[in-house]
Amino acid sequence: MEIKKRTFLDKCLQNRRFLYARTFFLNLALFTLAYYGAFALKSDWFRNPHTTATFSIFQASIFWLLAIKFAVFYASRQYRNMGYFATMRELRSIVVESSVAFFVATCGFAAAHSLGWIDYRVPLSVFLIDFMLTVGFRGGWRLARRFYFESVLPKFDEIEHTPAFLIGANNRGAHVANAINSQADAPYRVVGFLTIHDFKVRLRVGSLPVVAHVDNLVYVAKERNVKTILCVAGSLPGKTFREIYDRCDKNGLNLMVVPQVEFVPDTKIPVREVKVDDLLKRDPIRLDTERIKRQVTGRRVMVTGAGGSIGSEICRQLMRFEPAELFILGRGENRIFFLERELRALGKSTKITPIIADVSNKERIDGVFDAAKPEIVFHAAAHKHVPLMESNVPEAIRNNIYGTKVVADASDRCGAEKFVMVSTDKAVNPTNVMGCSKQMAERYVNALAERSQTKFIVTRFGNVLGSNGSVVPIFTKQIQQGGPITITDFRMTRYFMTIPEAAQLVLEAGAMGKGGEIFVLDMGEPVKIETLARDLIRLSGLPENAIEIREIGLRPGEKLYEELYFETETRIETDQKKIFAANHRRFDLDEIQAQLDELLSMTGGPQEKIRERLTDFVPEYKPTILPEKK
Repeated sequence: MEIKKRTFLDKCLQNRRFLYARTFFLNLALFTLAYYGAFALKSDWFRNPHTTATFSIFQASIFWLLAIKFAVFYASRQYRNMGYFATMRELRSIVVESSVAFFVATCGFAAAHSLGWIDYRVPLSVFLIDFMLTVGFRGGWRLARRFYFESVLPKFDEIEHTPAFLIGANNRGAHVANAINSQADAPYRVVGFLTIHDFKVRLRVGSLPVVAHVDNLVYVAKERNVKTILCVAGSLPGKTFREIYDRCDKNGLNLMVVPQVEFVPDTKIPVREVKVDDLLKRDPIRLDTERIKRQVTGRRVMVTGAGGSIGSEICRQLMRFEPAELFILGRGENRIFFLERELRALGKSTKITPIIADVSNKERIDGVFDAAKPEIVFHAAAHKHVPLMESNVPEAIRNNIYGTKVVADASDRCGAEKFVMVSTDKAVNPTNVMGCSKQMAERYVNALAERSQTKFIVTRFGNVLGSNGSVVPIFTKQIQQGGPITITDFRMTRYFMTIPEAAQLVLEAGAMGKGGEIFVLDMGEPVKIETLARDLIRLSGLPENAIEIREIGLRPGEKLYEELYFETETRIETDQKKIFAANHRRFDLDEIQAQLDELLSMTGGPQEKIRERLTDFVPEYKPTILPEKK
């Protein structure tokens, strides 16, 4: 590929120092013009140009005023702002910066006059007028540039843009539409809004009309020859979004999703296709992060199982709050290696410390904790695949139960403030070894909470969409291979949540927990696995009957319906309306300790003996081992 040589002008325009200099001289002109205008308005120079007395004050004070303004300008790093866009946030920064300069100049000149350093006085009204003109000139310049980039420049753009309707006639919709339409290379142009509120139809949001209610989107799209519908992710209830998707799919309309992100000027708007988590049967869950920030920022935090789907997402979410040091612990070196690179690329101040260790290795974990002394521990390390654990019972005991005990004991011994365990709905009335092992781990953590200064907390949730080995990637691969999609039972339902939701639940539970609680996320109604499979077929661009869906029967340990609470557990509301606590049973630590020791001693023997002993320790455990075919 031939590389085009840059001209001298290109080199200047793309040089940081040149851009800083340009910003400096532009603001020098605006500051000078504002101060000159303030004297002109105050002294009526328009009728009597440059009255000697006032003009001499202007000449004597202009240098010092500019010095004050540029000191504030430099301290607020405004020289880095190229002023492409006029937003309320930037207007606020201009007002704040101008207010500081006004205060410093007023007090400074008054003090200098009272001390005899200067022999003139600048009227307060001049500083007030200068303040207003400075805000007006700088804000007006930003507005003029924004008008040029959004209204003038696109008219000379030779790129053909696809017209689109945006669902959401509100402030967020206006922001998204403006961000899309201001980009010269964006593939879409928003030409109107669709709304879920009848009273907004025929009104305008900014310069764009509200063309119709979403129920009439097919008619108005055909009438105006619009084939693309945009929707901000999470802005509609799951049921409404599904209805819109079905309508678009049946009428040849292209429904696209705009992720909920902050749009940075000069970046491409990340419009994407519909994903399966957009079709959840409930509203997406957004948790309050302010409490998490107070809990995590500046602390030493450890995540076990950091290489897994949930553990790695917990690490990504944690980086937003900038802990002092983040210990990412896992036994798979490749996953930890790539996770460390990913987290370092975020450019945060957090120190990243990768640790390769097995949670069931007590000596290694004790040494790690003694050296790291974490203040908060998120324990996500576990074996989670039900059929695998049915045929590898000793590993479920060693990793899920004993591994949890090792990490919990190390957290207690090193004086960690909080320990948050990731559990599962399969721990409730378990029918498989994996669920039973997680129930035993929950019991140990809850029993230890009653004796320890460390606050031990359990989080319990359902299936995670898109996690490693979950049903979605399995179904997706089967679709890519042409089918069939295999479902164990057409009646089977599951609770679903997204990976970010699962990670946020763990973080918020850790922040709000006081020790000894089991937190459960309100995941709405369970979803039929067959419905999920049909959704994935359609999202692949195929008709539902293009891929066979075959029922193969329940696998060992599976059950048709998952539960979130034991009958003896009481559901308790918390101050976060989407998170509930379970009032769990009390367990004696010495008794649980003895049971764990016995189970660990049996890991070298027959698996069926371990399974039988688990049924003694957990009466709710009802194994569903299917007889082998002869």
